[in-house]
Amino acid sequence: MKKTNKQSLIIVGLVFALVTFGCIMVYSASFYSAKYHYGNEYFFLIKQIMGVIMGICAMVFFALFDYHLLKKFRWWIYGITMVLLALVFIPGIGVESYGAKRWISLLGFSIQPSEIAKFALVIFAASYLSENHEKVKTLKGLLPVILVAGSLCVMVIIEPSMSVTMCLAFVTLFMLIIGGMSKKHTLMFSVPAAAFVPLLIVLEPYRLKRLMAFLDPWSSPQGEGFQLIQSLYSLGSGGWFGVGLFNSRQKYLFLPFAESDFILSIIGEEVGFIGTILLMAVFLTLVIFLIKVALNAKDRFGAMLASGVAFIIGVQTLLNIAVVTGSIPPTGLPLPFISSGGTSVMVFMAGIGVCLNVLKQSKGNCEKTFKKLSFFSKKG
Repeated sequence: MKKTNKQSLIIVGLVFALVTFGCIMVYSASFYSAKYHYGNEYFFLIKQIMGVIMGICAMVFFALFDYHLLKKFRWWIYGITMVLLALVFIPGIGVESYGAKRWISLLGFSIQPSEIAKFALVIFAASYLSENHEKVKTLKGLLPVILVAGSLCVMVIIEPSMSVTMCLAFVTLFMLIIGGMSKKHTLMFSVPAAAFVPLLIVLEPYRLKRLMAFLDPWSSPQGEGFQLIQSLYSLGSGGWFGVGLFNSRQKYLFLPFAESDFILSIIGEEVGFIGTILLMAVFLTLVIFLIKVALNAKDRFGAMLASGVAFIIGVQTLLNIAVVTGSIPPTGLPLPFISSGGTSVMVFMAGIGVCLNVLKQSKGNCEKTFKKLSFFSKKG
C-alpha cells in the first residue's frame, strides 16, 4: 500500500510539474500575440489555467471513479464522441479556424472533440480486447475495434486533421498488438495503413505543399517553409542554456502557433538544450511510471487502459518533438500538458486520473499482468 501511495504521489507530482511549467510557457510564448490580437496579454494564460482547473477536477473524479465502470459505458462514450465530432460541421456550433473545423463552441467554451476521440478509442479497445482476448486471433474478432476506430478516423480526417487521424491509427494498432493480434494480421493492417498515408497527402494540395516544405523549407521561406524555418531559428538561438525565461524573440509574431503546436521551439529558445532535455526526462519518467501501473494492474482491462494512456502521451510527445525539429512534416499535434489548449490538458489529466484508479486497485505485488496477455504469452 505504501508503495502504491508513493507511485501515485510521484505521478501526480510529475503531472503538476508539467502543467505548471506549461502555464508559464504558454504565457511566455503568447503574451505579445495575445496583447496584439486580443488586447489582453493574459488571454491564452487564463484559458490555460481554466483548462488546468477543469483537468484537476477530471483527474480527481476519475481517480475515485471505478475504472471498471468505463467498460459498461464504452458504447455511450463512443456514441457521445461521435456526436461531438459531428457537431463541428454544424453552423453556429462548429468553429472554423485556418480552414479546419475542429472545434465546437458550447456555453462560451471551445471543445476539440478529436482530443477526446483518442481516449474514447483507448477505452473502447481496452474494453473489447480484455473481454475477447481469444477472439482477436481471428480477423472477425478484430472487426469491432477496427470499425469503431475507422469511424472515428473518418470523422477526424474530414475536419480535416491528418495528424490526429494518424494518432488514432497508431493507438488502434498498438491496442490490437498488446491485445493479442497475430503477427500475420499486424502486417496485414500495417502495410496498407502505411501505403495510405501518401494517398492522403496527395489528395490534399496543402499537405503536399507541407511535404515539399519539409524536404526543402528554404524553397518557400515566406510560404509553407516559413514556420519550420522560424522554429529552427528559435531552437538554434537557445543554444545550451537558452536566452532566459520570457526572453524569446521568435514569439514576437515570427513563429506561428508559438503557444500551441510549436511551444517546444520557444521552450528550446528560452531554456536551451539542457532545459529541453530535462523536460523530456520528466515526460519519460511519467511514461515509465504509467507503464509500471499497467504492469501491476489487477486485470487485463486495467493494464490495457494504463498502457493506452502511456502510449498516447509518449507517442504524441515524440511526434511534437519531431515536428518542431523538422524531423517529420509539420502537423498539428500539441505537446501533452504543455501546449495551449484547454481540451487537451483536461483530457490528458483525466487519463492520468484513470491510471491512478488502476494503480489504487492494483495488487501491489508486481504481478506482471501483461504476461497474461496472449500477445506476450508463449501461446501467442
